[in-house]
Amino acid sequence: MLRPYVGNIGHISVIISFVAAVVSTYAYWQATRPQILSSKQITEQWLKFARGAFYVHTLAIFTICASLLSIIFNHYFEYHYAWDNSSWSLPFGYAISCFWQDQEGSFLLWMFWNVVLGVLLINTTLRKTRNASIEAPTMTIFALVQVFLASMILGVVLWGDFKVGSSPFLTLKESMPNIPIWKTNPDFVPKDGNGLNPLLQNYWMVIHPPTLFLGFAMTLVPFAFCMAGLWKRQYTEWIKPALPWTLTAAVVLGTGIMMGGIWAYETLNFGGYWNWDPVENAVYVPWLVLVGSFHTMLMARKNSTALKYTIILVLAQFILIVYSTFLARSGILGNASVHSFTDLGLSGQLLIYLLTFIVVSVVLSSIRWKHLPQDEAEISTFSREFWVFSGVLMLCLAGFQVIVTTSIPVYNKVGEIFGAKLNMALPTNQVEHFTQFQMWFFVLITALSGVAQFFWWKRIQKESLNKLINPLVISLLASALIITFAKVNNWKYIILLTAAMFSIVANGSILLDILKGKFKVAGGAITHIGLAVMLIGIMFSSGYSKVVSLNFSGAKIFTNESDNKENALLWLNRPTELSEFSFTYKGQFVDVRNAPGYIEKKYVWPVPGSNYKGIARADVVDGDKTYFKRGDTLEYEAENTYFQIEYSDKDGKKFNLYPRVQDNEKMGTVLSPDIKKFWNKDIYAFVSGPPVAEDERDWSRPEEFAVAVGDTFFINDYVAILENVEGIREVDGMQLAEGDAAARATVKVLDRNVAVTMRPVFAIRDREVWSKPEVNNEMGLRLQLSKIDPVSGKFAFTVSRGQREFLVLKATEKPHINLLWIGFFMIIVGITLAAIRRFQIVAAEG
Repeated sequence: MLRPYVGNIGHISVIISFVAAVVSTYAYWQATRPQILSSKQITEQWLKFARGAFYVHTLAIFTICASLLSIIFNHYFEYHYAWDNSSWSLPFGYAISCFWQDQEGSFLLWMFWNVVLGVLLINTTLRKTRNASIEAPTMTIFALVQVFLASMILGVVLWGDFKVGSSPFLTLKESMPNIPIWKTNPDFVPKDGNGLNPLLQNYWMVIHPPTLFLGFAMTLVPFAFCMAGLWKRQYTEWIKPALPWTLTAAVVLGTGIMMGGIWAYETLNFGGYWNWDPVENAVYVPWLVLVGSFHTMLMARKNSTALKYTIILVLAQFILIVYSTFLARSGILGNASVHSFTDLGLSGQLLIYLLTFIVVSVVLSSIRWKHLPQDEAEISTFSREFWVFSGVLMLCLAGFQVIVTTSIPVYNKVGEIFGAKLNMALPTNQVEHFTQFQMWFFVLITALSGVAQFFWWKRIQKESLNKLINPLVISLLASALIITFAKVNNWKYIILLTAAMFSIVANGSILLDILKGKFKVAGGAITHIGLAVMLIGIMFSSGYSKVVSLNFSGAKIFTNESDNKENALLWLNRPTELSEFSFTYKGQFVDVRNAPGYIEKKYVWPVPGSNYKGIARADVVDGDKTYFKRGDTLEYEAENTYFQIEYSDKDGKKFNLYPRVQDNEKMGTVLSPDIKKFWNKDIYAFVSGPPVAEDERDWSRPEEFAVAVGDTFFINDYVAILENVEGIREVDGMQLAEGDAAARATVKVLDRNVAVTMRPVFAIRDREVWSKPEVNNEMGLRLQLSKIDPVSGKFAFTVSRGQREFLVLKATEKPHINLLWIGFFMIIVGITLAAIRRFQIVAAEG
């Protein structure tokens, strides 16, 4: 059944949102004009009109979101967005993720957060100074951004093939008009959709994108305040209301970035939490600039140099956010990033969006630059400004190095436009390339943060530099102890560790003094300590990561010698002994919904025609509770197979790892790790070579054996004993009918210290002989009871040999990785404390 009304509501709401954003922009702009400002009554009328238009825009955005969610949750597969991104198999939580899987939804999510922030601004910060001189220019910028974002989802054809935006409310017939089905069935609606990319079916992907886009939206707030300040020649007045929002933006955007890192660590198999992917870099750089901007904002009202730095950085951080959007969604990165979207024909609009704000920002700041306040005296080397500026400079240089390399595909594209083939390529080893630069930048940043705090709190002056000696000595002693006991032997890491320890000791001493007074001013010290702890965690977890799955089998698994050495060959149910522990591959499992843990794959029979339903072949039980009985229909993640790996050390401690192999129709076979966390390390393991599928295994030519109960027979180097043959009345969960008969043999197969039992079945059903072979993957045997001779009392068996089941595992030990997470948590706590304090100041001062 077709439901066009939902899409019509959504599309009309998109048009309303665009028009309302345009009207709001114009009305707010009118309220900034001098001839309007001369009349308070007219100004207030324009402001009311502008706010009303913005509220209409907000209501339209909420309606668009509700319409799209309705299409997704109700599985209206006649709409392309629902068909392409969702399916009946998705749980509710992952169905939410479908909203932002495609470009249109991600733009809509960005717009949603922008209007939420806009309404908050109008009714909080801007209301406290309710006058046209601050509200009108600030909201003009806000509404103008919404005009550009709303145009991205318009999907309106103006003339010929010229289209503005891509609508999320297109039906399948509108998006794919040339497929033959429309000729025979114009009202065709698919029974199911393509589903969410399995890689995104992760709890981090339910919260990471909304957090990241909230961070995107929050970068607009300081940008809009700054533009308003330049516009209205209020060069320093905008800083006080903008500062708490800038701090909050740094918290939210940083949290979103780290959530993406944790998702990558738990889901992808490149061995870590950060791979210097171009799209990762494009978001990381504006965050660095954003962090630098709030440092200079703290001094900008009293120092013109800080004010100039602040203007540049605040404008740059938002432009870099727009640039990151252009990189990710224009298709310009091509195959350079696993995160980039394909071009939906929006690259031109994105480029106009980017260039508009670059030009407006540069022109306005250039015009106002000569009017900015000037300092009478130069900054002294022994001033707090000098040390803060030095740290900010390092942050900006770190960001500059990353963005220059990340933009290589852009240089090639620009060269093509002008007829030049640059053929520049991104570094082959991006991790090594970026790390070798970023490490030294952050060594300096960390050390500077320790010195800067002493100057900031006026603990030292030019005449009292010796006050730094105690923190320096303590940090050198602490570093020496860590270097000795942790065996840090790389000179680069020794320098990094020493710088980090100095920052911890210096900021820690400041923090102790602060705790004697007011804790609410401790944000800076906590943040800097968190950065140092985070760097130590990165150093240990990356620099001293150790592969523990060494290949001692002698088998040539990979052609690359390094890969061959670092991947262990594990046979099913056979312990593989390593130096300090052993790994045992215990079998294949699946994740059954509404049941704890994992279930052996052989106990779930897939329902034909469904990619998420199965039949339980045995009771699913946990403790005293039965979740499914044999024969029940259940739901499970059919594309995911989990491989149970038992880890056992010399002390007898055991735990199971469940690395995953995903049969991903969109991305092929995807390998995901499982991680066992300890207080001082992680064991990180993934299947680098999954077992051969049973239907693809090569079997030998069948051999036949005729034996009686109790007889022994030899299958190559295995010893087999026919222990028993018994009659049964049920086969595969189905009762036999009258006149049918079945027998099940019990055969024990011995191999050195291993014994397995196989139970092939022979049946006569509807007067037809039916013989079901049993496959044992551990032995690599397929055994079939092919004939029963009641006269001689012998039983005929057909036996085929195949490769024993094995998998290839790579496991890594990542020491002290928890310091990374603890450090980042401290950064977020510290900046949050600073943001709360600044909001309180703004509220108190009005």
